[in-house]
Amino acid sequence: MSLTRTPAAPRPRTPLDDVPVLLDPAAVADLRGRVHGPVYVAGEDGLAAEVAAWNLAVTHTPAVAVGATCAADVAAAVAFATAQGLPVAVQATGHGPVRNADGALMVTTRRMQGVSVDPVRRTARAEAGVKWQKVMAAAAEHGLAGLCGSSSDVGVVGYTLGGGLGSLGRRHGFAADAVVSVEMVTADGVLRTVCAETEPELFWAVRGGKGNFGVVTALEFELFPVPALVAGGLFFAGRDAAAVLHAYRTWAPTLPEEVSTSIAVLRLPPLEELPPPLRGQTVVHLRYVYAGEDPALGTALVAPMESAGEVLLGGVGPMPATALDAVHMDPTDPMPGWEKGVLLADLPAEAVDAFLAAAGPDVQVPLIMAEIRQMGGALARPARVPDAVPGRDAAWSVFVVGPMVPELGEVVPAVGRGVLAAMEPWAASSRMVNFLGDVSGPDEVLAAWSPEAAERLLAVKRAVDPDDVFSTGYALRARRG
Repeated sequence: MSLTRTPAAPRPRTPLDDVPVLLDPAAVADLRGRVHGPVYVAGEDGLAAEVAAWNLAVTHTPAVAVGATCAADVAAAVAFATAQGLPVAVQATGHGPVRNADGALMVTTRRMQGVSVDPVRRTARAEAGVKWQKVMAAAAEHGLAGLCGSSSDVGVVGYTLGGGLGSLGRRHGFAADAVVSVEMVTADGVLRTVCAETEPELFWAVRGGKGNFGVVTALEFELFPVPALVAGGLFFAGRDAAAVLHAYRTWAPTLPEEVSTSIAVLRLPPLEELPPPLRGQTVVHLRYVYAGEDPALGTALVAPMESAGEVLLGGVGPMPATALDAVHMDPTDPMPGWEKGVLLADLPAEAVDAFLAAAGPDVQVPLIMAEIRQMGGALARPARVPDAVPGRDAAWSVFVVGPMVPELGEVVPAVGRGVLAAMEPWAASSRMVNFLGDVSGPDEVLAAWSPEAAERLLAVKRAVDPDDVFSTGYALRARRG
């Protein structure tokens, strides 16, 4: 819908004149007076820095950016956007590969940093800009942990709304399964507290349905005791990849659900900060987390893999929950990346061979990582309060990441999709929302769920966002066609 506005009388040019959809200057001034954080429009200094993403492959060019400091700021921003006919996008850290929020109003939530822990109820409340590292540190003071992902540098809210698959997942389930209540601003500009008792359908949908139903301003979620973590990783020589991956394929299914594992082919750059055995090498990285009651058992369970190939570096031992980043060793500095995943129902020997043929050390491909992650355990069971997280039918996840630098802008997506296509014969029926990566549109997003769940999600979307205000990122569309 065009909202071009012709002023009644000539006026000096302002940055608003450079916005593709011309905005009402009085409305912008009113918005600035209502929010506590900064407001930028296209053409103003400061906008690019405000909307900069961790994933440098994405450059956002919104019409307006609102640096929210509280839920009231978010409500004001959404009300402004709907009045001006703008879609709404939201960003905390910008780790995902979601496309440019061009022409939208973008709410940045990184200033919303409130965290509280209730050790009696074993819950935490985190505002929209909080990263997992802050939650894990606060929870650790009480011997508890949240269901963090492979990196605690990622925001709590976006990760959790997409399901949230972490190192404690096989023991405790998806992060979304642990959510107790959601504070969110819907398209009508109303701040709601949503839980199973107040709005059961919206509560079902938002836990797994990503940002399709509003801007989440805070989450309350369960924490879990972590009495005896045994964790770490082993780096194997790339030449032993076939032996190691086939050993992993048969070993991982024998493990109890207290153990979460993954294995990845890593192509490491020749950086001085890397240990010499890994510098510039292609290696196979086994990741291991035991979250049971018996540390000796946790150590013993990994022993069969220690002889699967030449170990260049690494080890497994006692580890506090606050140090779990050391298991996957995800990068912390912003970088341009392309990523995408697929879920598998099975991983026979033929699937491992196909994986190696497409992404193994003997293939020259521009991928940073090609990972196989074990599912099952609590991840396969319905949440105690059912939610919309797909992927419970999967036994394995395959995920690929490549450097999205300009000279590889077409090559990396083609190669990455080729790896995933090689795994299609063993694909599960659903997809992981957080691992959808670069999607072709709403239909590909909707296909992550079963037809029944997809129709239920669309019904909630039509009820709370009939005009598709939240139509960026992994968007579903209330208005089909």
